[in-house]
Amino acid sequence: MERKNRPSSIAMSPSLPQPSVSLEDNIVTARLPSGDSCQVYLYGATVTSWKTSDNNERLFLSSAAALDGSKPIRGGIPIVFPVFGPPPKDHATGQLPQHGFARNSVWEYLGKSSSESMGTKADDSVKLDFGLGSSMLSEDMKKKWPHDFGLVYSVTLSKGKLEVQLHVQNKGDKAFDFQCLFHSYFTVKDISKTTVSGLEGASYVDKVRKAETFTEESSDIPITSETDRVYSTPSVPPIVVKEDGKDSLVCTRDALPDCTVWNGWQEKIAGMGDFEPKDAWKRYLCIEPGTVSSWTKLEAGDAWEGSAIFEAKL
Repeated sequence: MERKNRPSSIAMSPSLPQPSVSLEDNIVTARLPSGDSCQVYLYGATVTSWKTSDNNERLFLSSAAALDGSKPIRGGIPIVFPVFGPPPKDHATGQLPQHGFARNSVWEYLGKSSSESMGTKADDSVKLDFGLGSSMLSEDMKKKWPHDFGLVYSVTLSKGKLEVQLHVQNKGDKAFDFQCLFHSYFTVKDISKTTVSGLEGASYVDKVRKAETFTEESSDIPITSETDRVYSTPSVPPIVVKEDGKDSLVCTRDALPDCTVWNGWQEKIAGMGDFEPKDAWKRYLCIEPGTVSSWTKLEAGDAWEGSAIFEAKL
């Protein structure tokens, strides 16, 4: 029987494009319908590629980087944990390798999750989770750092942005100290035309000048020679990389009060066997958010979390 004022049938819209994630040869690759993509090696959970929708590669990766697990990957975003730089001999991390063990350990891929966009847009971000625990370390490494811990590293890809987040849990019955940092290598067109802003007034340790401490006086820091500085910025303002005076990358941080700015320049890069091409010092800059100027103490059963968002502007 015919009904008056019956509701019209609901039009069926075609399914919207979704993010795609694949795991092949221990490499996780994520792509968004927008064209943005990223690639993460399980070795070190190192992000080795981040491309925006214009197919522009935002991360620098050495063409001589070891990708077979024989040594830490040179370039991308290696994870530094639980110590930054050469370990202090009188500290609990004293027997560990430089920058710790996270960047040269094999992580477990824990899975993905997508965000649901409002309206008619397709899902516009995807989060990849990776895990590393004390049981996954070698017996030798366990002896050198005998703490029961758990790390969850999340890489979230969205249009024009990449977020990295590290969750640290103390699963043991004793406190431990740690440092962590995202050792991020970014591409620039010309280092001589590149500046860094957002650090004015911050104190920094200058490793090129005998590790002495200075206060940054410049609002736009030029990179004109070997640069290796660890800035401490308790208020964590955004850090902006500018190329030819235009914003090219913005880094915002949460619970990461420090940031290393590094370019090895011509002479140092020439002596690094896994850094190629040798003239690539002109086309990269490390902006490395972390907590490394002091130790973070994590009591038994407690957890800590820090994150950084990188946004491409050009």
